[in-house]
Amino acid sequence: MKEDEKTLAEPSTSESPTDSYWKEKLTPEQYEICRCGGTERAFTGKYWDLKTPGIYSCACCQAPLFSSSEKYDSGSGWPSYWQPINKEAVIEKVDNTHGMVRTEVLCAACHSHLGHVFNDGPQPTGLRFCINSASLDFKEC
Repeated sequence: MKEDEKTLAEPSTSESPTDSYWKEKLTPEQYEICRCGGTERAFTGKYWDLKTPGIYSCACCQAPLFSSSEKYDSGSGWPSYWQPINKEAVIEKVDNTHGMVRTEVLCAACHSHLGHVFNDGPQPTGLRFCINSASLDFKEC
């Protein structure tokens, strides 16, 4: 993408940030994951085993995404949640990459790649939102 081309907007701006904006704002790992759809290695992210009460927000736009009250240890090595903070916080999209069909999870506000959702989670939803730590910020409460 050319630097003068626009990407998806942050919620607080009327202009869409450019690709160069995201490269300046994010670490190289965050940029690769959030803006390019990458994945961190299992058991390496800063939040995979965090048990502190708080809110997980989008690393790109700070929109609230998940609560620690819906977080659980899935054994996968990524932070896992049985539901987002509200239904409007994330959007889901079919992901046909890597020779499989999965459901990608994006921040609804800025379309940052967060991870994937699977149907093997705990009740009451049966869902496992498997999210990259690099796509999240955390605020203790």
